[in-house]
Amino acid sequence: MRRIPLSRRSHVTGYSCLESGVVEHESALERDFVILTSFADPKATIVSQSMTIRFEDGGVRRWYTPDFSIRWSDGRFELVEVKYRADLRTNWAWLWPGFSIARDVARDSGGRFRIATERSIRGPRLDNATRLTPLRRAAIDPVAAERALHAARSLSEPTFGRVVEAMDCDRVIALGAVWRLIAHGKLGVDLSAPIRLDTPVTVS
Repeated sequence: MRRIPLSRRSHVTGYSCLESGVVEHESALERDFVILTSFADPKATIVSQSMTIRFEDGGVRRWYTPDFSIRWSDGRFELVEVKYRADLRTNWAWLWPGFSIARDVARDSGGRFRIATERSIRGPRLDNATRLTPLRRAAIDPVAAERALHAARSLSEPTFGRVVEAMDCDRVIALGAVWRLIAHGKLGVDLSAPIRLDTPVTVS
């Protein structure tokens, strides 16, 4: 079991409950990485600090523990280090030997090693994942959902707002149905951009 240290100014320690189990995190950036990964693939298995790699660096015995191992639902395997870019720049000389050996270990297991920073984690996709993930567990009004899907199929250029207007029902119910359909993947949108009323939608 991963040992969670006492919180420091730069730490947000805790746990994320996913379909695959409970995942621990030691920083806000790690938490955001878990949210983003589980949103991209709810069936992915994410394990925090699953292995410690021991190696020699210039005759000195050292060890390195990647932050996460991920087994994606399509079978891909990854070891992932989550770091702020400033920390990488400051500590690169010390960190690189561990990263290099982790790359070899991952490759020997048929996978890959990668570093995830705030540049690849934070942005509109994370904002969307944070908003939509809870809606995946929310019930969908079947009547409102069918109205939304019918509207999306009928409109020549459907957008979030046009679908809501075409549903001809209470606006709160319409909005809730469209958000839930997006969360469940029944309506498709560009998740790399903010979701607004003028966001194009497609029927998956």
